[in-house]
Amino acid sequence: MLAEDDEDMRKFLTRALEKAGHDVVSYGEGRSAYERLKDEPFDLLLTDIVMPEMDGIELARKAANIDPDMKIMFITGFAAVALNPDSKAPKDAKILSKPFHLRDLVREVERLLAA
Repeated sequence: MLAEDDEDMRKFLTRALEKAGHDVVSYGEGRSAYERLKDEPFDLLLTDIVMPEMDGIELARKAANIDPDMKIMFITGFAAVALNPDSKAPKDAKILSKPFHLRDLVREVERLLAA
């Protein structure tokens, strides 16, 4: 699952991950993504941190409560926020800082799913 509020970025990332052979369900904000997570299991949550309605950290915390085995990766231009212990982000979550190359994203997703 991909949660990214920037529509162009969301489409770009979805295409890249699908081209690499992944099934992607995407949402433009955290609340809708969370509602879907409650109904269907996902292997990976790939989420931006700064989003309307429900930010990526809150979404990740709720996702980890639903499925503690779900892999979580943040994509963000605000890595210091995610790394801050006060954020209460899931401790095993990975962080990929923007800007990044699509190759790096696909490699990190595949590494995380294989772990």
